[in-house]
Amino acid sequence: MSLLEVRNLKTQFDTDEGTVRAVDGVSFDVDRGEVVCLVGESGSGKTVACESLTKLSVPPGRIAGGSVLFDGADLTELSASRLRDVRGGRIAHVFQNPQGSLDPVYTVGEQIIEAIRLHRDDSKAEARERAIDLLDRVGIPEPGTRVDDYPHEFSGGMRQRAVIAMALAPDPDLLVADEPTTALDVTIQASVLRLLRELVEEFDLGVLFVTHDLGVVAEIADRVVVMYAGKVMERGGVHAVFDDPAHPYTRALLRCLPGRGEAMETIGGTLPPATDPPDGCRFHERCPHAVGDCRTGEQPAFHPVDNGHEASCVYYGDEYDEGELDAPAEVAEGRSDD
Repeated sequence: MSLLEVRNLKTQFDTDEGTVRAVDGVSFDVDRGEVVCLVGESGSGKTVACESLTKLSVPPGRIAGGSVLFDGADLTELSASRLRDVRGGRIAHVFQNPQGSLDPVYTVGEQIIEAIRLHRDDSKAEARERAIDLLDRVGIPEPGTRVDDYPHEFSGGMRQRAVIAMALAPDPDLLVADEPTTALDVTIQASVLRLLRELVEEFDLGVLFVTHDLGVVAEIADRVVVMYAGKVMERGGVHAVFDDPAHPYTRALLRCLPGRGEAMETIGGTLPPATDPPDGCRFHERCPHAVGDCRTGEQPAFHPVDNGHEASCVYYGDEYDEGELDAPAEVAEGRSDD
């Protein structure tokens, strides 16, 4: 059993314009000691999927279906009090803006100590020593002194490291990191990614990492889950997905990445409305290879591409030849839709 098993998760928001199906049948696993990256364009449902694990997104949203098995227990069925013990304790979140995660009127040390004592029976002195040790582990220089500094006295990179230290305070089993490096410059970003990889190996952490930056994915991921419009398009090992991308959406994303030996492209069109998603494959309106079967029914079933690598695309079913995805788009336009 994996540490985290998400199965057919659905999260919806009721609005005046209709029901927003932000996460619409998403499934993935996270094991101990590995980093799983959720990738996709902004608006694909990555953040809502992560926040749904511990119901951070509800209210105003609601879990409309599916299960979130964490160490064998379904988090969607836990009471609010039991879920609070898991949230921040065994599952810790690191968000994109460290400034927003730290209270400016308390020292960094006070905030880490509070996180420690909330989930552990440490005395205040023991919690302070642990806070200093955590700051040291995440690479804060002179942690014995900086523990008494306020957030505004830390640089952006140091604040993000302090937030990671706070998340690690209760010894979590799973770290959910929602675009934690987006606001950092390239040099600091690289150091934070190295830190997370070291922490995974040191603490046997499972990490669910959200990003739209495929360069970050290549740097840190063990496995990749590609999301689009609330659905999973492709999932597999990072080398399999990068070296042999299967779904047309994944291929389009990679063509947007500079430095891959081809001219950088953009993906035409926009995401479909979450209140009225199209039938069939969610990506078919922007896919040059879409045929009739892509436009009707439900999202295509997952088909194996390679060992542990699968894609939600009709071209990997028995009635199609995946090699046609390498042909010019005109081949799909001329293909029979029967």
